[in-house]
Amino acid sequence: MTSKITFNELRKIKDSLPDGSIKKLAQEFAVSEETVRNYFGGANYVKGSTVGIHMEPGPNGGIVLLDDTAILDRAKELIEP
Repeated sequence: MTSKITFNELRKIKDSLPDGSIKKLAQEFAVSEETVRNYFGGANYVKGSTVGIHMEPGPNGGIVLLDDTAILDRAKELIEP
């Protein structure tokens, strides 16, 4: 399922994750930790791969179109008490 979110909102979710969440997400989705970081706006494609995000310039850091929201949905679950 595709979804639109601002870059700033995406980074806020990443920054709100509890310690160790990047590693946990990487294990759950069988990808590298750098790939998870790339999903949240990182750009290390030497150690991580692309993850189906498309960025367009605009307010609040721009608009990000996510091809698959599975990592985002799981990250939101990890943030909620």
